[in-house]
Amino acid sequence: MAKFELLAASAMILLSIAPAMAQTATTTSAENTAPTNGPGQEAPSSQTTQDVSTAATIDPYAAQDIVITAQRQSQRLQDVPIAVSAFTADNLAKQQIVNPSALQQTLPNITFTKTNFTTSSFTIRGIGDLCTGATCDTATGIHVNDMPLVTTRLFESEFFDLERIEVLRGPQGTLFGRNATSGVVNFISAKPDLSAVHAAAEFEYGNYDSKRVKAMFNLPFTDTLGIRVAGTYLNRDGYTKNLYDGRDIDGRDLYSVRGTLSWEPTSDTRIDLIGSYFREKDDRSRLQKQLCHRDPTGILGCLPDRLANETANGNSTLAAVLSSSEFFAVNNPALGRFGLQSLYGQDTYVGVVNPRDVRTVSLDYSPTYFAEEEQYTAKIFHDFGPVSLNFTGGYTRNVVDSGTDYNLAVENPLTNNVGLATLNALARPGSPFAFLNGVRQALIPNGPAGGACQSAAEPNNVGVYGGNSVGCFAQSLDFDRSRQNSRQYSAEAHLDSNFDGMFNFLLGGIYVDSKSTNTDYFVNAFGLDYASGVLGSANAAGAGLPAGNGYFLSTPFYRNSDVEFRLKSYGIFGETYFKFTDKLKLTVGLRYNHDEKTDQARNLALNVLTPIGATAIEQGLNYGVVDFDPNLPGRQEFANAQVSFSRLTGRAVIDYRITENNLLYASYSRGYKSGGINPPLLPQFSVSSTFDPEQVNAYEIGSKNTFGGGRLRLNLTGFFYQYKNLQLSRIVARTSVNDNVDADIYGVEAEAIMSPIPAFVVNMNASYLHSKVSSDKFLVNPRDVSGGRADAVIIKDITNASNCVVVPNVAGNAALSNGYVALVNRAIGLRAPTAIPTIAATGAFGICSALGANAALSGVSVLDGVTTNIRGNRLPQAPTYKWSVGAQYTIDFANGMTLVPRADLNYTGGLSGSIFNTQIDRIQGYEVVNMQVQLNAREDRFYVRAFVQNLTNNDATTGQYVTDQSAGLFTNIFTIDPRRYGIAAGFKF
Repeated sequence: MAKFELLAASAMILLSIAPAMAQTATTTSAENTAPTNGPGQEAPSSQTTQDVSTAATIDPYAAQDIVITAQRQSQRLQDVPIAVSAFTADNLAKQQIVNPSALQQTLPNITFTKTNFTTSSFTIRGIGDLCTGATCDTATGIHVNDMPLVTTRLFESEFFDLERIEVLRGPQGTLFGRNATSGVVNFISAKPDLSAVHAAAEFEYGNYDSKRVKAMFNLPFTDTLGIRVAGTYLNRDGYTKNLYDGRDIDGRDLYSVRGTLSWEPTSDTRIDLIGSYFREKDDRSRLQKQLCHRDPTGILGCLPDRLANETANGNSTLAAVLSSSEFFAVNNPALGRFGLQSLYGQDTYVGVVNPRDVRTVSLDYSPTYFAEEEQYTAKIFHDFGPVSLNFTGGYTRNVVDSGTDYNLAVENPLTNNVGLATLNALARPGSPFAFLNGVRQALIPNGPAGGACQSAAEPNNVGVYGGNSVGCFAQSLDFDRSRQNSRQYSAEAHLDSNFDGMFNFLLGGIYVDSKSTNTDYFVNAFGLDYASGVLGSANAAGAGLPAGNGYFLSTPFYRNSDVEFRLKSYGIFGETYFKFTDKLKLTVGLRYNHDEKTDQARNLALNVLTPIGATAIEQGLNYGVVDFDPNLPGRQEFANAQVSFSRLTGRAVIDYRITENNLLYASYSRGYKSGGINPPLLPQFSVSSTFDPEQVNAYEIGSKNTFGGGRLRLNLTGFFYQYKNLQLSRIVARTSVNDNVDADIYGVEAEAIMSPIPAFVVNMNASYLHSKVSSDKFLVNPRDVSGGRADAVIIKDITNASNCVVVPNVAGNAALSNGYVALVNRAIGLRAPTAIPTIAATGAFGICSALGANAALSGVSVLDGVTTNIRGNRLPQAPTYKWSVGAQYTIDFANGMTLVPRADLNYTGGLSGSIFNTQIDRIQGYEVVNMQVQLNAREDRFYVRAFVQNLTNNDATTGQYVTDQSAGLFTNIFTIDPRRYGIAAGFKF
């Protein structure tokens, strides 16, 4: 993609154009905008703008004005002294912006990608949702009709009946919402027009048997009361072919409806009541494709040198090590014969083929996806004359629950497995191994040939041993499940002055109460079920417990459970405006924010000795003594934590209007994002139980210009950020934890619209971004815990499948570290270290705690890993170059019809998928080409459109996720949608 980076650099030099631009020529009057500060209100004298609708009747090029409310005032986009992009409903349709993924392609210094769980990341100027976990705040504030959403279904969203979208770049907080360090995206739905009846509908049909319907009906009951109802429906086949069963997966089946009731008893008062509902239930897959350069040793699972179309070595996984002959023998030598596999033999994925095509997979667990969301919002405005009052309050509820094949591969059959055959033969009444009879009956009731029965991912934590099974299969189904229930209340109000003279102000406050429950992540595999039963029954027999039906260790699967997360937040904010002259204005704003977070969580996997037949983990024999938070003294049933953060932030902006159409501005702002709570981990992993708040000092200069009566819009912005404690996620022991790093970011942004004649419009934008970690930060790269040292021995711990590393205390003495591991391993029946391809270190299966027992006396150290300094590394999801260009031409016919062809080219430069910036983390740049042609009837009453998205069928990667060491360190990648094409027809009146 080097040619595109060269083009991007050339565009920056040749165009010299900047942000805060309307995207295409569109007439948008103040009357139709339904501004946040209410109908009929003029902006305060410090921010007076021209009447857009009047201007449009004088000069056809003034139709390019878009009225926005980014500063809580109805202002022309060109008069707002901040970096903001806005899209009207017409812009969205013409540029084929149908969802957030398409939105980001047309914006400078912004990326959007799916992430590994049921979330996504909207990154602005290099800052996105790098923090992972229930207690993380989003860096980019997502608002719907000015109401901030703590949790959203942004990943699933399909746009319909929007008045506009406003995207604010840079820290926000002194005007509305909660603090956001990277920016705000505000989705503003269309409100009822009280002057006339309107209706619109569109039907679209495309490839993948895609059927999309949008409709709207606007009905005024009186000249002061009216309603607007809108909805959308989408049903399409999957983008991905599953070779295992021949089905297409990753389809969509969703609908959404929205109703708005508006009452405007006088020109000074307006009340909007908005309710919406969204539901999706289909086979959409959270995972697109899995890549790995297979490690033949099983110590790592995947090698850290490159991504290939291979499958991780199954012997590196938690399910394999816990059900191995070696681990069983360590617990009890007599159990070794029951192991499902030897860690030194063939693994369960040997010979498995991973198709090269990113949209072709072979998997035996079909994905399931369910999402539901309700939003209810009340907006009240009243103009008292000198001041006006705005109130926005509401309630939201959303649910997401999805499952998918964890390894995106089909394991080899268990039919002839030696361990299962031994269990079937020996675990019988009267046998010395009769204590395993209950395990045999639960897992292979019809013998190995009848299939192996597996646990469902269920909340009672007993799985197949408590009667909760997904069924019995010839091979292990390795699958995961991610779910969450959330609800939120919020209320926000602000007073805006409208004084004559140089001084005006805005003063407001907000309160948010959000609660998330059942935030769970499950991973299921037959190896975990098997280990749970064999080890549990053996432990019970060794303790002399009555045999009964047998025992198991619950949970018989992995579960990261966040029982309840609660956020209570309030903020007081305001701005003052000093208009010294008609040209010079100063804005000064402050915000005080207070956040309180409480969290109740625990990790569950083979923790509690439980009788087979129990219906809940609480019936376990030792449940009352198992400590689920080892970081606190005494026994804890849950890890309960509480944190609070308070900060004072603010901004100052000075803007100077050279002429009516040329604006210069400079600003300083301080952004803040609260810290949070890490999930509970054993002290040996040296992970802090909390992470700190983010803080950013942001400096920005900009210029907004209109030339030739609107023939050219040309805007520039430059910015510099100093970040302190930027939150950054990594995986430790199958758990996402968060660290803090410092970073510097700077860049420039450019947007322009050129319209030499009214019929021809070209929009362009370009951006450059430089980001780096600005201070020393030493972290262990989970892909290679040796840190590149040739004298290190990487250990795959057979008790938990994590990696640790043995290094000599005197660097360079590889013989000492290798000899020490060989000596300790020999005593517990394990092998000496062996070479690992592509890296300098050697590796071995072992037990980290056993190796650590005499390490100090032997001249070696046992570490979680050898750290590397990430200072100077670029931030993830931060492409250096990004640009787009689009053009359309309107052909007028004598009968009043028009034909409008349009083409768009968007390019996103190369970026890093990880903070470690190694070669394997590099994501190549990509381009997206969209085209369409639309035939409009007289006065646009009817239209027909043909379109194509992603014309070149690019399978580009937008983001990646490196999984845990206990899963084999494979990499999940997320891609843009494939080529879509079709036709649409609609009407509007």
